[in-house]
Amino acid sequence: MYTDEDLNAAVEKGIFSGDSVQQFREHIASTHSSANVDEENFRLLSGFNDIFVVIASGLLLFSATWFASTIQPVLGSAVLAAISWALAEFFVRRRKMALPAIALLISFLAGIAMLPMAFSIALSTVPGGISVLASTLLTALFAWLHWRRFRVPITIAAGSLAVIGIMLGFGLSLYPVLKEWLLPLLFISGVSLFIIAMLWDASDTKRQTRNSDIAFWLHLAAAPLIVHPVFSFLNILSGKESLMGIALVLLLYTLLTIISLAVDRRAIMVSSLGYVLYAFYVLFETYGFVSYSFALAGICMGASLLLLSAFWHSGRAKALKLIPRDLQTYLPSA
Repeated sequence: MYTDEDLNAAVEKGIFSGDSVQQFREHIASTHSSANVDEENFRLLSGFNDIFVVIASGLLLFSATWFASTIQPVLGSAVLAAISWALAEFFVRRRKMALPAIALLISFLAGIAMLPMAFSIALSTVPGGISVLASTLLTALFAWLHWRRFRVPITIAAGSLAVIGIMLGFGLSLYPVLKEWLLPLLFISGVSLFIIAMLWDASDTKRQTRNSDIAFWLHLAAAPLIVHPVFSFLNILSGKESLMGIALVLLLYTLLTIISLAVDRRAIMVSSLGYVLYAFYVLFETYGFVSYSFALAGICMGASLLLLSAFWHSGRAKALKLIPRDLQTYLPSA
């Protein structure tokens, strides 16, 4: 599988002309009956070898980490991080493999994050606030170093989440009363991430460079932070649902759908899907469909999402009409 970024690199090296690449993109778009910008393409697999390498790396990392942990927990975390970095040097930096890049980044940051916890265990103390704070600090620092070395798009999202963890950790340690404001703080963090994602998106409205991939992962990280506090405030999943609350959930999901259409990103809709499914479930159960309320909820949501996917382009055109014209220049055209 070749990405738009690969095609751009080929144009820069003179392998293809810019016109021929553009004609190729238009041909693919007409063949798929879908504009490339609306497909949210990002490189995940270049072939089955990606899966093969991830499985083999997983076996090696699990076995080596388990063996080292039997000697010393700190050693186990260090081995996990060190081997992940070493494997990334070949499979990510040299071979440019997409799925191993994501898997090895996650395993590397997991090893780094577990180091302070392992030190606490080694010192026969229970991991507490200091070790958690140290964990997030190290994770953010090494995520930045990993980005500088390998440029894996998901790294920006992982590092951003670590920074949010650091800020919340410092705030809660200095002012414990902030625990009562945790949900609003998470919401603010999610909105901040969403704005950062939109800045990356605005730099590539045609979705043809790595910036679009970075924005995709940032949207995916921001969506739960935005959605969970809002739906928690409405007491969804608390067992105290009301018909008014369910109506607000459906209204809110409609608003999120319009936002997703306007920015041409589906992450927010997917993140809130569980809450809406539950709202439909409660609604059908309230009106006597106890035996198959969940099935009916799934049918309604599945059918509506498929219809939305089928008419995504016309839906975007209508959603963009609700956006000020000055802001539309920062969004993909319909």
